[in-house]
Amino acid sequence: MRQPKILTTLKTYSWPLFLSDLIAGATVATVALPLSLAIAIASGADPAAGLVTAIVAGFLISLLGGSRVQIGGPTGAFIVVVFGVIAGHGYDGLVLATLMAGFILLIAGYFRAGNLIAFVPEAVVNGFTIGIAIIIATSQLKDFFGLSLAKVPADFLELIPSLWEARHSFNLAAFLIALVSVFLIVFLRRLAPRWPGLIVAVGIGSAAVALFSLPVDTLYSRFGELPRQLPWPQLPVITVDRLIELFPSAIVIAFLAGVESLLSAMVADRMIEGHHRPNAELTAQGAANIASALFAGLPATGAIARTATNIRAGGRTPVAGIVHALVILLVMLVAAPLAGYLAMPALAALLCVTAWNMSEPHKWGDYARARLSDRLLLVLTLVLTVLVDLTVAIGVGVSVGLALRLSQRKSVESDWTPPDR
Repeated sequence: MRQPKILTTLKTYSWPLFLSDLIAGATVATVALPLSLAIAIASGADPAAGLVTAIVAGFLISLLGGSRVQIGGPTGAFIVVVFGVIAGHGYDGLVLATLMAGFILLIAGYFRAGNLIAFVPEAVVNGFTIGIAIIIATSQLKDFFGLSLAKVPADFLELIPSLWEARHSFNLAAFLIALVSVFLIVFLRRLAPRWPGLIVAVGIGSAAVALFSLPVDTLYSRFGELPRQLPWPQLPVITVDRLIELFPSAIVIAFLAGVESLLSAMVADRMIEGHHRPNAELTAQGAANIASALFAGLPATGAIARTATNIRAGGRTPVAGIVHALVILLVMLVAAPLAGYLAMPALAALLCVTAWNMSEPHKWGDYARARLSDRLLLVLTLVLTVLVDLTVAIGVGVSVGLALRLSQRKSVESDWTPPDR
């Protein structure tokens, strides 16, 4: 079934449900706002692109999706792919790849491909997720330590030596702001999980930079003032050669969007004891990525951490996700200049904590005790993700994983234990 969940939930909607969704949507917006900015920056894009994606794609994922509580937007899983596409093909190339990925997802939803997630080995997803987390964390070391680096290399093997060569430009003020931000994020999450801890932590770190006039980069000093309105939609430059050139990247974007959104929906099902509609979810991801591309945004998918935040805050219908997108739009319209004060080390700290959570360290013991074939598959995918390319890692990992299953002559069944990311 591809019918959006919002049509089902509105049949029994009530004012108490709206109040609950309103509070949850506003709460999750405070989490999504700094994350969207940080993810866009880490991806090599303008920070405004993160806000546009959270607004446009987040709205459509909730409006058209197959989950009651899914929150969509830019996620850390895309940072590696987006950075690589921008470095190789420019931002216009990324927009075209995202547009293509959206149509691929629409086709997948039409042909009811949502259940094919059962064929993707869990070890592959765990491997490339940990690999992505490593790349995200290392990419933030420049701002975490306040290093002066003219250009951050996209290749991991080039990045590490570049960071080491720039060690003499270490900025103590930036490092202390980053450390305080990490401490506040972790402390507030444990002390008051219902509080908007991310924006409080980043806000306190950024306020310290402004109050004490610390020599630390901010959003404004590096990127200028954020726009106060959404851009007009427009198509990227489309040629046959560019379509062929960007098709592999579009496939990876579509794969990540599909897998991440369905994983997030599965986690949400367990939290609310519900059942999502996988094909409706894929269709929503397709529409959201097409719309995001038309507004020059980033690729989008269901965000597990933001979805969990929505549920814990009381969100129970897609209206909460719509409210979340509208609140971010309101912030863009009214308070965009204030975002210019956000300190880059504080945003780097936010992404480092996000990367740590993505890697799910509490599950490393289970991975170490898994079957030898699963361990080798996880390590293979991880190494290829970090050292070669995510496209290669996914292709090789899925191929090897399916070959191992067939060689064991067992029926293909889902081995998912949905991660709590």
